[in-house]
Amino acid sequence: MAKTQAKKKNVKSKSVPVKKRIQKKVNDRKFRTWWGMFFILLSVLFLISFSSFLSTWEQDQDILDLGWFDYIFNTHVNTENIVGKLGLFFSDIFVYQWFGVASFFFVILFFVLGLKSLGFYKKSFLNLLKNLAFIIFWTSVTVSLIFGNQNPVLGGKFGYDIHLWLKSFLGIFGESTILIITALGFLMLTIEGFNNKLKLLYDQLVSNIHLKGIKFPKFKISEKIFKEEESETVEGNEYRKKHNSKKHDIQKNEKSIIFDLNEDDGEGKIKVTEKKNYKLTDDGKKIENDFGFEIEHTNKKENISTDNKPEKIINNTDKEINKIDVEQLSLDVIENRDILSEKISDHHFVNYDPTLDLENFKLPSIDLLEDHQAGNPEVTKEELLKNKNRIVETLKHYKIEIVKIKATIGPTLTLYEIVPVPGVRISKIKNLEDDIALSLAAHGIRIIAPMPGRGTIGIEVPNEKPDIVSFKSVIKSAAFQESKMELPIALGKTISNESFVFDLAKMPHILVAGATGQGKSVGLNAMIASLLYKKHPSQLKFVMVDPKKVELTMYERLENHYLATLPDAEEPIITDNQKVIHTVNSLNIEMDNRYQLLKKAKCKNIKEYNKKFISRQLNPEKGHKYMPYIVLVIDEFADLIMTAGKEIELPIARLAQLARAIGIHLIVATQRPSTNIITGVIKANFPARVAFRVASMIDSRTILDSPGANRLIGRGDMLITQGSDLIRLQCAFIDTPELEHITEYIEHQQSYPMPFLLPEPETNDDDIPGAVDLGHRDELFNDAAKIIVMNQQGSTSLIQRKLSIGYNRAGRIVDQLEAAGIIGPSKGSKARDVFISDEYSLQDLLESLP
Repeated sequence: MAKTQAKKKNVKSKSVPVKKRIQKKVNDRKFRTWWGMFFILLSVLFLISFSSFLSTWEQDQDILDLGWFDYIFNTHVNTENIVGKLGLFFSDIFVYQWFGVASFFFVILFFVLGLKSLGFYKKSFLNLLKNLAFIIFWTSVTVSLIFGNQNPVLGGKFGYDIHLWLKSFLGIFGESTILIITALGFLMLTIEGFNNKLKLLYDQLVSNIHLKGIKFPKFKISEKIFKEEESETVEGNEYRKKHNSKKHDIQKNEKSIIFDLNEDDGEGKIKVTEKKNYKLTDDGKKIENDFGFEIEHTNKKENISTDNKPEKIINNTDKEINKIDVEQLSLDVIENRDILSEKISDHHFVNYDPTLDLENFKLPSIDLLEDHQAGNPEVTKEELLKNKNRIVETLKHYKIEIVKIKATIGPTLTLYEIVPVPGVRISKIKNLEDDIALSLAAHGIRIIAPMPGRGTIGIEVPNEKPDIVSFKSVIKSAAFQESKMELPIALGKTISNESFVFDLAKMPHILVAGATGQGKSVGLNAMIASLLYKKHPSQLKFVMVDPKKVELTMYERLENHYLATLPDAEEPIITDNQKVIHTVNSLNIEMDNRYQLLKKAKCKNIKEYNKKFISRQLNPEKGHKYMPYIVLVIDEFADLIMTAGKEIELPIARLAQLARAIGIHLIVATQRPSTNIITGVIKANFPARVAFRVASMIDSRTILDSPGANRLIGRGDMLITQGSDLIRLQCAFIDTPELEHITEYIEHQQSYPMPFLLPEPETNDDDIPGAVDLGHRDELFNDAAKIIVMNQQGSTSLIQRKLSIGYNRAGRIVDQLEAAGIIGPSKGSKARDVFISDEYSLQDLLESLP
């Protein structure tokens, strides 16, 4: 009892602060929804009551003079206002007492506040509030200046009093001047490009006056404002010039670093010298033959981009925009007036920029990521010598002599390259894979015989203390930051410690396989995050399929930024297998529609088409539109094949065959790389394949067409093939908190009002139970129904066997049973659900059928 009381006291003492509770309440979706609806209804109420007050305010003045008790409770007092006494009360305060017709801007204010609470208005509400405050004040005073003597209510009592004060202090001319100057200043500060248009209009006016022989001063004040407006662009250009000149301290001709094994720093570490020859020693004793053993440490500083600040997206195809020197035009127009109109029209013809819909959107910052380790694998001299000697000793046991051996140290592996003496068969060394693994007492040994383009045989040995390759180190590398690829993906680092970046647009699809817990999900997240770090929401959309319902849920926050869904989708991440079929079919329709647009535009691929559209060579009124890339991500393909079979395999195969040219790419992952899951049709259309560690050599051959994936060490160790050679990588590690930081950063930025909508998939009437005519049932319908209910198994083959009929007739009976509500819809290879539990219920149902 004492312990429970103490716990209650601790709970009370650790109560949530009031500020946090209020903040939590404000952020609650239901709370914001109710307030959003309230403000929208209030704006409608104000609109109706203010409009009615402008025509009935004189008749209702006597009512306003009553006391508050009679005003509220006296039922004999009636008002002419449509909204009644409540509308009259608000109208009297806002319109009559305060701002007159300018009070209608409060309708806009409350309406936008409601949209903001509901999440439909993404821009800054504070900026709108400041702008409307000035507009209400300025409009009230201006209307009072113009109509105050005729109808004082139009400007409101407050506006009329301010007008009288300004009139007495400055006079009519002074008051008018102040109002005009403040209006121009407000427009210059709030409307982008207003200064340029004003200057252009002024110079055109000056040029027309010059044509008549009248001299006129140049608009120097406007020119100054024009220069101030361009200051930000100039600063951006200077930054980019400085940025390009530094090249992020890139060294194009990097020297490989060689380690001297004769020198020791006292801690068992290897000292670094450059291109220094040495003789091998082991524990102070000379060895007769060191086989020219040299070690190349690849832990050199990689080219890194030092700029971590997110930049505004710039369209690559819209880098050069012609600028007009307005003063020069003013001089040219004196000689030829037609030149001005031509150049001005050229000035307004600028390229289309799809990113302007979300012009304030910024890519995620590198600071959101973490350095999981310093990037300094501790490979000691003793470890290198021990492995080298054991490899040489094992080869000697089988009478294999070598000429040279070299070690290349990577983040998680060390590659030992050997050169055998002439006459040694490569297959003989290849067959010693297990023997070398036994002598080194290590798993994950892989022999590459021969090394492509090197004339050596490679032996990959895991390091005793492997390094973690952080996603941050790969993202900030120059290989990724300065890539000109359409869809760059930074997947990890090679054994030479270089960042591996590839273009998904050229792959064009990726098949990922690996056993549970070997890094497959981390690899998927690294691919998705790479694209989020490079592409604007207008340029890229994801369709995410997650049958496990837990792997991709964190990307729900990106619904209105990066996700594409069906029009009637309940969730942005697709988890239901039946909806996956509709979505994939919808992508096939989108593919066909895009090919029709490419055909009209006479383009071969999406890159050419978008380039034409951006340069305004395609007319949107003829159906043309900017096409974002679409990436379909499927986390567990095996579950889809097991439940949907050919219904999902065929449309995915069709996408894989045809969708490359129109910008639809697939990333398909599975943890069961068996032949019944990864069929020949799928493999033929996925030339790029990624394999994490798998259980058997058969699985490795299924995914890669060669062994090797079964000998990986796990924890992100992977092999990737693009149709020819295998490349071994250490996958970049990105943790769940990092992904949450990225998605949260994007979520709180300006977004579209809804997700990118895919076409509505076509529905086959034959698949709809209601399309079956139960008035013309099969003669064996009742018998089949009794068999199904007795066995509680909805199977076409069961009806075939029991009634001795063909498959087609049994299939029609099953459709009729589904339409009658006796069995459920098809579930692929599984039996259908039976909804009737006993024969009495079945008999009642059969009697009720027509």
